[in-house]
Order: sequence, then C-alpha cells, then structure tokens
Amino acid sequence: MHPFRTAVETRDAAAIEALLADNVVFTSPVAFKPYPGKAITAAILRGVMRVFEDFHYVREIADPGGRDHAFVFEAKVNGKQLTGCDFLHFDADGKIDDFMVMVRPLSAATALAEAMGAQFEQIQTEALAAAESKGADA
Repeated sequence: MHPFRTAVETRDAAAIEALLADNVVFTSPVAFKPYPGKAITAAILRGVMRVFEDFHYVREIADPGGRDHAFVFEAKVNGKQLTGCDFLHFDADGKIDDFMVMVRPLSAATALAEAMGAQFEQIQTEALAAAESKGADA
C-alpha cells in the first residue's frame, strides 16, 4: 500500500504533511482557484478529515514510473454519500507537488462545499500559524 494511502487511512496528519512538497498546489473540487503551498494544503486536508465520515479508499491506480497516482475513495459528508478521487503527482524527491481532488455527485459536492466553508476560518488560522512557525525556524 502506498505511504500516502496509509497515512490518510490511519488519519495521521503529520505523516500526510510530511509527504507534501513545500511548493505543492492543491486543487479543490469545490473552489475555483488552486491553493499553493504546504501550509494551506495541510490545513485543508486536516479540515477534510474533520468533515468526512466513513472515509475509505476503494482503488489505487499508479503509472509505471510511480510519479502519478489516483486514489479513488468513498465517504459521507453531512449524510450525503460521495465518491471521489485524489490525483497526485510526486516530484523527484517523492513529495506530492500537485494534489487535485474531484468528487461526485453534485449533491455531495455541494454538501462538501458547505462543510468546508464552515471550516475555512480554522483552516486559514492553522495555515497562517504554520507559515509563521516555519518563518521563525528559518
């Protein structure tokens, strides 16, 4: 099993964050603009872990070179069943530098947008704190 899948399925936020490249770009299924950077991506993924219920991967697809992966998942958000896919690209160091998520059906995507909207203030606060902490470490 891929280390990313293991980290997500065990809800290990630190392991997930460790797999992200500093320059990762997260493309949300419900937001128009992508989110660049490790701090915001990690905060979004923690928010997702708070809103997804009964999350589990059902399929893992990888290219022969191992740099592109697709992880098909199922979950519930506010009682709405959804199917989605995490499309990941890994850089030369094995870190995720591109993370795009798609979900269906529309009713579940709408429920996800509402649930994540309710998390957004906390997500921004976490990302800002992480960025400030990294700046203090530099």
